[in-house]
Amino acid sequence: MGSGGTTAKPAGAAAVELAIGGMTCAACANRVEKRLNRLEGVTATVNFATEKARVSFEGAPTPVEDLVAQVEKAGYTATVPRPDPGPSAAEPADPTAVLWNRAMVSLVLSVPVIAMAMVPALQFTYWQWASLALAAPVVVWGALPFHVAAWKNLRLATATMDTLVSLGVSAAFLWSLYALFLGTAGTPGMTHPFELTIARTDGSANIYLEVAAGVTTFILLGKYFEARSKRRAGAALRSLLELGAKEVTVLRGGGPSAREELVPVAELSAGDRFLVRPGEKIATDGTVEEGTSAVDMSMLTGESVPVEVSPGSTVVGATVNAGGRLVVRASRVGSDTQLAQMARLVEDAQNGKAAVQRLADRVSGVFVPVAIMIAVAALGFWLGTGEPASAAFTAAVAVLIIACPCALGLATPMALMVGTGRGAQLGILIKGPEVLENTRRVDTVVLDKTGTVTTGRMALTGVAVADGEDEEEVLRLAGALENASEHPVARAVAAGAASRVGPLSAPEDFANIEGLGVQGVVDGRAVLVGRPALLEEWSQELPAELSPALEKAGGEGRTAVAVGWDGRARGVLVVADTVKPTSAEAVRQFRELGLTPILLTGDHEAVARSVAAEVGIEEVFSEVMPKDKVDVVKRLQAEGRTVAMVGDGVNDAAALAQADLGLSMGTGTDVAIEASDLTLVRGDLRAAADAVRLSRRTLATIKGNLFWAFAYNAAALPLAAAGLLNPMLAGAAMAVSSVFVVTNSQRLRRFRPLSDHMGTAADRT
Repeated sequence: MGSGGTTAKPAGAAAVELAIGGMTCAACANRVEKRLNRLEGVTATVNFATEKARVSFEGAPTPVEDLVAQVEKAGYTATVPRPDPGPSAAEPADPTAVLWNRAMVSLVLSVPVIAMAMVPALQFTYWQWASLALAAPVVVWGALPFHVAAWKNLRLATATMDTLVSLGVSAAFLWSLYALFLGTAGTPGMTHPFELTIARTDGSANIYLEVAAGVTTFILLGKYFEARSKRRAGAALRSLLELGAKEVTVLRGGGPSAREELVPVAELSAGDRFLVRPGEKIATDGTVEEGTSAVDMSMLTGESVPVEVSPGSTVVGATVNAGGRLVVRASRVGSDTQLAQMARLVEDAQNGKAAVQRLADRVSGVFVPVAIMIAVAALGFWLGTGEPASAAFTAAVAVLIIACPCALGLATPMALMVGTGRGAQLGILIKGPEVLENTRRVDTVVLDKTGTVTTGRMALTGVAVADGEDEEEVLRLAGALENASEHPVARAVAAGAASRVGPLSAPEDFANIEGLGVQGVVDGRAVLVGRPALLEEWSQELPAELSPALEKAGGEGRTAVAVGWDGRARGVLVVADTVKPTSAEAVRQFRELGLTPILLTGDHEAVARSVAAEVGIEEVFSEVMPKDKVDVVKRLQAEGRTVAMVGDGVNDAAALAQADLGLSMGTGTDVAIEASDLTLVRGDLRAAADAVRLSRRTLATIKGNLFWAFAYNAAALPLAAAGLLNPMLAGAAMAVSSVFVVTNSQRLRRFRPLSDHMGTAADRT
């Protein structure tokens, strides 16, 4: 059992991931982790829920063969997963199928054994021998995985959950054999009332076949439901990988004669042009070269409203073309695509460990040997007090069965798997488990203005016309002239005019007056659009009724352009970076979460105050240079605040890294995304509030899981040692504790964003 033919780790690689086989509890993960960390320059983290080890190196990388050998010395297997499994990768075999078959066979055989032990009326002559015939296959074949693992552990002088189960089941079965063949339990007419407390009878008359069979069956069922839940928890990551298209129509050659060729997505290269028909998935990230359409981004961002795209627009692989025919030039393929990067971020987060998990790992690492010591102590105590051997045996076996630390080991990784997976479905990428701790403490959220609170694009926001003028006519003539210019203000005027009055005419004699505006002829009229100074050069003074609009725009930091023709000034158009429609709602949600919102921008005071007032922010830092943004974050931290920073640009990267919690808008730059702790795939600021809510909910689930896992062991172990817990019930309780942890974690799958009108009141916490 080796690494599957893997070769040494490539030089220069910073980390490697191993799939670990054979782990059955947190103690196993702890043992593998310790083994790997013994290697010089190696830092390893092993996750029981994902069954993976993340290994990083200081200095020269350790060959993979050495890592695999170290894992195998601990009694487990290690392989290197195939890199970048594409969307066409075959679905791995379902590991729950074997468990289900073993559990069902054991259940069918165990039910009559348990029934005969519990109901004296069913105890016919020689019933005990029938129980032996039914229980033996369960103990030998059903519990075989536990026995094999326990034997491996014994050879390595270690102990895990398998050791406890194997010891308990074997002890119950062997005692029963002793009682049947050498004691009095095999006599005809022997009855065996089911006892919940210490038996007070001679041990040679007691059999524990129902305990041996029942414990095996209950634990197998528990392991099955646990494995099924773990598989469901990883479904979000698998669904991400399955989103992509399988084939793509590549255009070979240029122009109308371009030849269409259907090829697998894996053969697509950056720079290739490919066709996307209505209803098809976009094969990879790229830029639209031909066509207009609406693209459904919901599978990647959780955003239900399709996004309009046209030539020049950026599109993302795995999204669906909901409208017209598009020709796209591929910009990123394979592992460089946004979909692949999202999958990596989710998997990295799931493989990590939160700080609260470290305590559980330390406890699990010593719990098994401590449990064996408690079982031996209970056996000795009851024998020493003069109780029958059966009483002492019952207590010792119950301790062995109840003490499995599975629930402790699953408490954190299960919640983390489900929480990060649900986040990925909603367009919220959590980079690591330590982020969860940070979100709990955050009390201040600093918001970059441009591209975060606002759209980052200029738009026509206001029109004022002179007395007697028609607003549509002003827009039509000004829009037509500005449509010939590439200036951002001109593009905003043209787009706003076209949306209100329809198609625009083509101007004649167009000229750009540097620093002032544009002039030209539209439908036979000599039109001027630009600064008031441009109109004044042509003796077109602004009438008094337009002055308030000009002054208001200047006071709010907005851009105002004057429009005139045929010797008169006719109107004033106001252009500004517009606030996103959802920003005000997002700010309200931040306040409900106990966060104080702050606006941070390099814009003028007037612009910043105007935007802040529109969305409901009171505290503003304006005219802050990009290099000074990090100083603002440091100043807030020095005041005792725990700061979250939301931004999207290169100039936000340092502040995102400095903040206690960095949230980058996925519509922003790669530098900003790399510097952040959380990435919001969609550009909706409400996603930041949802990210904080989801992180807090995940952390609360982890703490709830850990509490109940600790409480279960704290309450059950004394009962078992006191002989007040039948071993079969102990096995059922142990299985239920693990199932409870994974089921409680699955509740995170129902988390809904606040933007979802179907969300319940419980979601708004």
